Amino acid sequence: MRLPNLALGSVAAITLFFLPGFVRSATPPVVAAIPVGTVSAAKEPINPAREFVGRVEAVDRVNVRARITGFLQEVLFKEGDIVKEGTLLYRIERDPFEAAVQQAQGALVKAQGQVTNASGQLGRAETLMNKQVGSVASRDQRLAEEQTAKGDVLVAQANLQVAGINLTYTEIKAPISGLIGRTSVTRGNVVGPDSGVLTTIVSQDPMYVTIPVSQREFLQLEGEKRRAASSALTVLLRFSDGSAYEFPGKINFIDVSVNKATDSVLVRATVPNPRGRLIDGQLVKVSIEGNAPAEKILVPQASLIADQQGVYVFIVEDGKASVRRLKIGGESGASVIVDSGLDGGEQIVVEGMEALRPGAPVTASPAAKTPGRS
Repeated sequence: MRLPNLALGSVAAITLFFLPGFVRSATPPVVAAIPVGTVSAAKEPINPAREFVGRVEAVDRVNVRARITGFLQEVLFKEGDIVKEGTLLYRIERDPFEAAVQQAQGALVKAQGQVTNASGQLGRAETLMNKQVGSVASRDQRLAEEQTAKGDVLVAQANLQVAGINLTYTEIKAPISGLIGRTSVTRGNVVGPDSGVLTTIVSQDPMYVTIPVSQREFLQLEGEKRRAASSALTVLLRFSDGSAYEFPGKINFIDVSVNKATDSVLVRATVPNPRGRLIDGQLVKVSIEGNAPAEKILVPQASLIADQQGVYVFIVEDGKASVRRLKIGGESGASVIVDSGLDGGEQIVVEGMEALRPGAPVTASPAAKTPGRS
């Protein structure tokens, strides 16, 4: 019985497969190179900067209070105006304090008269004692009376001085120049030391900006000891609406201790305020940057990829995609500053990253549009 030709062919194929030395050749599939767009990791001169939130504070701030108790007779300023140092703000009724001055003057004259009388009595007692007519005890008594009278004069003089000081306190004047706030009392009220703050005056030009800065960020910013670095740093401000403040400031103080709760150092800058745009207590965005540009590697933000281990980019190395882990030191426009991970000149993948895997073959060409660069 003959087998069909098809069956014979199958038997022959099976026989050949199991013959010694027979090997089936398997050609691996060719993986096509992935086209990618790249830019060069360039070094550029930049001013390293850090962004913070700061608070505007007046250099001088005075809470005006009454130092004596009396009826408020006049309020002599307009709320919200600029006042000069020495400007009369409030007047308290003067009559009771003028009377107190006159009373103290009368007490002083009386005490001085008692001194005159005591001195005369002492003189007569000494004369009698020298003539051996009077006693030593009488002389000593007159001496004590004179000393008591002189003490009363000193007390009367002090009381007169206090009365005069209290009289001057009936006029409450501006201790500093600046912007004055609203008054908390009006004419006719009784005011005194327990009345609280009558109004507040804050100086206007310059202003302070206080900034809590972490030690790590501050040291990264300048790379020097913070005392030596402070004079080389410029402070730029932005308002809450994003608009820039036109006058830069300078750091003038760094706190001597670290806030243990936040691990931050309080940094204070002085900023000119000739137009009064900065207001005491205002929150502003603060950029602190060095005056001398530094050469830093920049890569587009669009090239960054993040995972659980941090941030990385793909670079083209020997025709294949390779991963480089980066340490980022801040932003510069649409690019980021690379502190470590790149040496400069690497080809950074910015287009076609979606399909890349480490080691995948790539065909690199300049990116059609370089993100973050003009």
